[in-house]
Amino acid sequence: MVRILLAEDDDSMREYLARALERTGYNVTACESGIVALERLQKESFDLLLTDIVMPELDGIELAQRAAQIYPDLRVMFITGFAAVTLQNGAMPPEAKVLSKPFHLRDLVLEVDRMFQSSSAADL
Repeated sequence: MVRILLAEDDDSMREYLARALERTGYNVTACESGIVALERLQKESFDLLLTDIVMPELDGIELAQRAAQIYPDLRVMFITGFAAVTLQNGAMPPEAKVLSKPFHLRDLVLEVDRMFQSSSAADL
């Protein structure tokens, strides 16, 4: 089973995303901050880091950079309402996906499915 580490500081968004991904068969560990997510990464392995970019203390890009030091093969997907600024930043991992808010849950699941070549988006 694919293990996803979700880092999202907005409580309702975090719960919404975790539920949707779990309903389609993914194992999701949801964290309320980049700091908490980094602590989990130091204790457990994951297949995908799904993170908001704009978070206090430790933003998603820095979290992804630190995660890559621990697990170089970890896949990364960013969710953000600031995609244009993010794409100009240049600090993102080259293979990372970016999903701009607002998005439909089906779009999120389709992107995750593409990363792991499965087909659970039809369930939404």
